[in-house]
Amino acid sequence: MSLFTRLFGAPEAKALTLTDPEAFGLFGLTPTATGIHVSGNSALRVPAVACAVALISETIGAMPAKAHLSDTKETAKDLAAYKLVHDEANEWTSAGQLRENLTIDALLTGNGYAHVTRLSDGTPFELHRLDPHTVQTEYEPDGEPFYTVQTDAGPRRFSYRDILHVQPFGGVSPITLGREAIALSLAFEQHVASLFANGARPSGIIKSDKVLDVEAKKKIAASWFNTHAGRSAGGTAILDEGMSYDQLSMTLADAQFAENRLEQIREIARVFRVPPTMLFELTRGTWSNTEEMARQFYAITLKPWLTSWAWAYVRVLFTPEERAAFYVEFVTDDLLTTNAAARAGAYGQYRSMGAMTANEVRSGLNLAPLPDGNSLANPYTTSGAADPAPAPEVDAA
Repeated sequence: MSLFTRLFGAPEAKALTLTDPEAFGLFGLTPTATGIHVSGNSALRVPAVACAVALISETIGAMPAKAHLSDTKETAKDLAAYKLVHDEANEWTSAGQLRENLTIDALLTGNGYAHVTRLSDGTPFELHRLDPHTVQTEYEPDGEPFYTVQTDAGPRRFSYRDILHVQPFGGVSPITLGREAIALSLAFEQHVASLFANGARPSGIIKSDKVLDVEAKKKIAASWFNTHAGRSAGGTAILDEGMSYDQLSMTLADAQFAENRLEQIREIARVFRVPPTMLFELTRGTWSNTEEMARQFYAITLKPWLTSWAWAYVRVLFTPEERAAFYVEFVTDDLLTTNAAARAGAYGQYRSMGAMTANEVRSGLNLAPLPDGNSLANPYTTSGAADPAPAPEVDAA
C-alpha cells in the first residue's frame, strides 16, 4: 500500500467512458496544463530526465552489495543470497545490472519487480526481472501484500516472499509527480525547435494597400513560406504592390528562453532529488559546493534507495531466522572518496582518544575484524606498553 493511499485513502471507484478525461490516467496519458501527455518514454526525451534516471540507476547498479554476519561484520560468502546480491542474479544478468534495470522501472513506472526462483528446499537460486506492466500489487484484509503476474499461461498469484519489489518515494514515479515540469520542458523543446525550423524568425504581418480575397492571401502566404522558411530563411524579401512586413513576436533573448530552460532543469532536479550540478546545471556550481553536492547526492538521493533495496533483498532472500543473523549492506566507499581524508582524520582522533577500537574502525570501513583489534589503548603512544625486561646483571669480577 503506497504512502498516498495510506494518507488520503483509495480513490472512489466509478464508471468511466473512454471519452472521459479521467480515463486517460488508466493508460498513463493524463494530459498536463500544456496539453502534452507525459509517459516514461516521452519523459526520457528531456535530457535532464534522462540524465537523472541514468545517474540514479547506474550508480545503484555499480555499487557493490554484500551480505554480512550481524555479529562479526564478516562477509557471508557461503550464504546462497550472497551470490544474488553481489555476483549475478541469473546466468545472463549480473546483480548490478538487475538493480539498474529495476531502478529504471521504479523511476519510470513507480515499481520494479523481480521473481525469485528457488530450489526444491526453498533456497533462492535466481532473480528474474518482470515487466512492471504485467504485475499487479494487491493486499489481503490484514494488509499482507501479494502479487498477480500476467503470464503466457494466464494470471498467477505469488506471495510477497517470491517477488522482489522496489519503489520510489510514496510508491509513485517521479515522472508522475513531476509531469507538469517535464511537460513544460517538452513544450520549450518543441517551441524552440519550431522557431529554428523556420530560421528562428519570429512571426509577423504582411500588409497590403489593396483588398485581397481569400485565395490571393493563401497564395501570398504559401509563396512567403516557400521562399523564407527553413533553409531559405534569412534571405532578402521582395514584396510587390505596396506590401510591407511588420515583425510582431519577441526574440528569444526578450522571452528569456535560456533562463527558463535552466529553471526547468532545476525543477526536474527537485523532482528526482538530485543536486542540479549533477545534471550539469553549473550556473551556480563551484569547486567547493560541487564536492559538497556529491556528498548530498549520497545522503539525500541514494541512501533512501539503498535502504529500500537492502530491505527488498532481505524480505525475499532471507528466512526469518537468517534476518536475525545476517544483513545486506552496500559498499559506498567509492562514492565517498571525496571525503576520505576527513573520514580518516575523524577515525584517527576517535582511535587516539580511546573512543573506538581498531575493530570498530575496521567495521566502519567494511573490513573484517582482527584478533587483537578490541583494545582501546592509544596506538600512537607507548605509555600503555609493558615495562621492558630488566637487563641481566654483569659480574664485575
